[in-house]
Amino acid sequence: MGEKTATARTPARAASASKNPGTVSTGKQQSILGFFSKASAASTNGPASSPLTKASTSAKQDLVARPLKESTKSNSMLGSKRTPTTAPVPSSDAVEPSSSQENRDASTVKAKKVVETKASAGSSPSRKVKKTVSYAESSDDDDDPFESIRSRRTRQRAPRRAVPDDDDDDAYEGEENVVEEEDDDMADFVVSDESDAPSKKRKRPAAKSTAPRKRSAMLSSPPPAIGSASDDEDDLMDDIPSASTAQKWKYDPNNIQPRDPASTAPKPKKTSAPKGKVKAHTKEPEGRHEWLANILDGNKNPPGHPDFDPTSIFVPPHAFNNFSAFEKQYWGIKKNLWDTVVFFKKGKFYELYENDATIGHQLFDLKMTDRVNMRMVGVPESSLEIWVNQFVAKGFKVARVDQMESALGKEMRERDAKAKKVDKIIRRELACILTGGTLVDGSMLQDDMATYCAAIKEGVVDGKPAFGIAFVDAATGQFFISEFVDDVDLTRFETFVAQTAPRELLLEKSHLSTRALRILKNNTAPTTIWNYLKPATEFWDAEHTRRELDCGGYFLSDDSEEEVWPKVLAEAKDKDLLISALGALTQYLRVLKLEKNLLSQGNFEWYNPIHKNGTLILDGQSLINLEVFTNTANGGTEGTLFNLLNRCITPFGKRLFRKWVCHPLCNIQKINERLDAVDMLNADRSIREKFSSQMTKMPDLERLISRIHAGACRPEDFVRVLEGFEQIDYTMNLLSAFGGGNGLVDRLLAAMPNLKDPLGYWETAFDRKRAKEDKLLIPERGIEEEFDNSQDTIDRIKSELNSLLDEQKAALKCKTLKFTDVGKEIYQIEAPKSVKVPKTWRQMSATSAVKRYYFKDLDDFVRELQEAEETHSQILKDVALRFFERFDVDYEVWLQAIQIISQLDCLVSLAKASASLGHPSCRPQFVDDERSVVEFKELRHPCMINSVDDFIPNDIKLGGDEAKINLLTGANAAGKSTILRMSCTAVIMAQIGCYVPAVSARLTPVDRIMSRLGANDNIFAAQSTFFVELSETKKILSEATPRSLVILDELGRGTSSYDGVAVAQAVLHHVASHIGCIGFFATHYHSLATEFENHPEIRARRMQIHVDDEHRRITFLYKLEDGVAEGSFGMHCAAMCGIPNKVIERAEEAAKAWEHTSRLKESLEKAKTGCYIPLGVLSDVASLLRENEGGPREIDQRGVEVLLKAIEAL
Repeated sequence: MGEKTATARTPARAASASKNPGTVSTGKQQSILGFFSKASAASTNGPASSPLTKASTSAKQDLVARPLKESTKSNSMLGSKRTPTTAPVPSSDAVEPSSSQENRDASTVKAKKVVETKASAGSSPSRKVKKTVSYAESSDDDDDPFESIRSRRTRQRAPRRAVPDDDDDDAYEGEENVVEEEDDDMADFVVSDESDAPSKKRKRPAAKSTAPRKRSAMLSSPPPAIGSASDDEDDLMDDIPSASTAQKWKYDPNNIQPRDPASTAPKPKKTSAPKGKVKAHTKEPEGRHEWLANILDGNKNPPGHPDFDPTSIFVPPHAFNNFSAFEKQYWGIKKNLWDTVVFFKKGKFYELYENDATIGHQLFDLKMTDRVNMRMVGVPESSLEIWVNQFVAKGFKVARVDQMESALGKEMRERDAKAKKVDKIIRRELACILTGGTLVDGSMLQDDMATYCAAIKEGVVDGKPAFGIAFVDAATGQFFISEFVDDVDLTRFETFVAQTAPRELLLEKSHLSTRALRILKNNTAPTTIWNYLKPATEFWDAEHTRRELDCGGYFLSDDSEEEVWPKVLAEAKDKDLLISALGALTQYLRVLKLEKNLLSQGNFEWYNPIHKNGTLILDGQSLINLEVFTNTANGGTEGTLFNLLNRCITPFGKRLFRKWVCHPLCNIQKINERLDAVDMLNADRSIREKFSSQMTKMPDLERLISRIHAGACRPEDFVRVLEGFEQIDYTMNLLSAFGGGNGLVDRLLAAMPNLKDPLGYWETAFDRKRAKEDKLLIPERGIEEEFDNSQDTIDRIKSELNSLLDEQKAALKCKTLKFTDVGKEIYQIEAPKSVKVPKTWRQMSATSAVKRYYFKDLDDFVRELQEAEETHSQILKDVALRFFERFDVDYEVWLQAIQIISQLDCLVSLAKASASLGHPSCRPQFVDDERSVVEFKELRHPCMINSVDDFIPNDIKLGGDEAKINLLTGANAAGKSTILRMSCTAVIMAQIGCYVPAVSARLTPVDRIMSRLGANDNIFAAQSTFFVELSETKKILSEATPRSLVILDELGRGTSSYDGVAVAQAVLHHVASHIGCIGFFATHYHSLATEFENHPEIRARRMQIHVDDEHRRITFLYKLEDGVAEGSFGMHCAAMCGIPNKVIERAEEAAKAWEHTSRLKESLEKAKTGCYIPLGVLSDVASLLRENEGGPREIDQRGVEVLLKAIEAL
């Protein structure tokens, strides 16, 4: 290559040369970065010019570029004088054989921007200072995706020669390279081959020069970091000479010969490459692959086919055979995860390809580029969790494919498999699939509440719907199983959905009833993931499930190899619906690669959505109506009962407290035990404060011990777990001074297992400081023999390296020799420039004062050290797994400690909530009278205490020596619904074991709260407002008992006035006369008050108001009093809402006319004369007469007693 003179013109201004007809036009060149991006694709064997000459000439003409102060000898010159040796290799990235085929296609091979020198066998390990990386073509060594763009703007540039590389960063072809730095400071500046600064051209061994030059002729697109370039630019790029310097493009009209003979080599081959080849990222995948345009599933079924499987895609064999090795690896995994976004590990990045890349680009604006013939976006490894969370939050399933070996490990594998055909690419495997309902990593979970994935199997038992349900909280590994026969309205099923709010559903395709589907759609969040599984193959039947659980090795006992099912599961073994649902859940978790880790914990619990004995039943409708967990305004937690009471500190305590709120107690003794504990904790707040202060920073131990069981716990989290249990042990010792009694807290303290013994081993098992800082579990000496031996080997090699250094110091008579690490080229010998070194030494790098070298003995030691460290890193992983297994031996002890702490946390939460109610608040008094009673004095709504300063309290009395039903009338917006909700909420609080915001509270335990509130239709279920009203009322009539609390609000308003009054009157009579429950009946049908004026179990109540008829204004006093409201005052409310007076006046005239002609008025007038007998009384008498004539019994003893009292009142 003859010498070239530098020009003052930068390459970006080379367009002026296009005015000469003999030059290549650059008129369409879009970017100077793209202009030089392919200059490194070929190399030459011509004589090297003197860089000093070139630099000094350039300095006279170019005011921007700086000359280089030092020169270096080309490694290729040294290469011909010595036998190639095995070079030292970095511990994390190995020298790769030049035959690596990853990401290379036989017909299409893209050139790669290489921004750091790489080495292969026979040369040095690649030298890196500050890495300059083109993100889009990420390397295993790459860290900063955007440094290359920044580097070209730097004024100081070091010469850098780029090496052609495969698209795969895991395998690269290396050459020998010597780079000399101006000084140590210049080590911070590395210029990519895209830089404007000239690069020195170096010789390359002839045997290695041809392949890269071939590849430069086949380039199809510039590096993706630049963006899309024009077709003409592509043609231009194919003709770029081998040296990446702008000086080669200086046009000399007096010299028609090419400046570089090697640069002409690619020209004849240019025609073989398709002109203007479309880049992958500029064209949709469907346009490049016909099988992506016409999708078929793995069984060749098209979309819309009854058996279409959205999780798979059919890749034709002829297309698969034409893929590069890397593409085959990718599509081999992706074809079975078509509905999943696959994050593919590539070096230090995770990348998305083809359709997944489109999703990432469209949703999150990730930069779109190419890799081989696939469009691609990517994210750094360090931010993977952030991006996975983003995709999961959007409802996507996310798969993670990890590298199962490092580059060095790959080379070691290839070396060991001499006789076998080895893979030419790094091994990658599917690590896990993450979905919104099965997240196991605490950092990915949105909050401390449980997230459930539920499998539902529906059947029919004796003509009634029956359900088998299995659901799991994957973060803690806790399974819940249930099987029950439901009513026609699926009350239990609806309650299950309201209590658990599953994040992900597994349903048997075409085997779930329309009613069940409607309940799921109406009671789950929009982000819920729905999975329809094929019967038998994906949604296993009961027999298949039993076989799988028996043979899967999930429940192996410690003593033998036999399967021992957990007790709860074994008791349910014969329940086919339940077992089938568990089979579907097991199969799904197997697909996600989670089932072994979760099932083997054996953490199964029986779940009953409605406990008939021992707890207050809150069905799904009541949980919604009473705003227990979510408010009706926006579906959030503000203003809810759970938000008011939940003062838990620990994450596992919060989850248990939600269960307590779902299932308040009915047993008076258990309720009083909780109230006693609340009194004790509030009387002596030191216990409460000590517990709270010690538990404040407690990690989520319940989730973390599940991760340890799975062998997937981070070292720093493992330390947090140990410290958490040590904190529990310390706290229990502090609280033991307060024990000794027989109360609930005392019993919990006494039941705490001894943690000192299992924790004793871990005090000295490993270095906790290093686990936190270096995120490595380093066992102490003597704990792990294999680790100690490996560490000894590394120490020996390092000692021999130091001995080698001492020998060279003596041989060269230079005491300043030392080892220096430059990037991943470790243990380079650094010597002053004045020291003369043997000719066999290879110079690796230099500064203005020193030079750095490798030689054969040093190469061997470094290589041995790196292989030893690679082996050591694998041993370190094995040590961590053994640590986790040892910790998991005491799983039952850890779980018991967590359960006790969570119960204490819930009691402390109740104590704090009770203390925060302000004044007045009281401890509820429970009585076991035969006649139900609920009595509160000056009750306030607990959820409004903090938000409303002047809330007006009211006295509530239902049952006892008063009527059981309050018939509540009043004007619109007078506060009737608030009275209803307030009473129910206070009952729930009392039966959880909390104080209530009242002067006094006296009640019998309520077995069920049933509500019919609000007016809403269910358009998706094809149910009108009146239909919804009657469906909820039907549940009340069929399920309520004398111990139930029932609230009915404005029943009958969804239909005509006559029908509405008739339904309301009949329901009120049945509830008061035949069921005998306590509760409220709020209505605007004032004729009902006259109808039931003398009923012994109905008491007329109204909301007090002050009416200004002149101005049509109402003052709401919000006070509950005896009597019947004079009217609903709808016209006054209309005026207050701004309805025009003209409209209101006409409405008043119409209302008066209808009121006078109404048949209701006739009944009212008859009642006043004293000759009116309520229809309910007549109906009951008729029923008794039919019974005497041999008819069926329709009225029980209670109904007869009420009837007699009603007749007596007449």
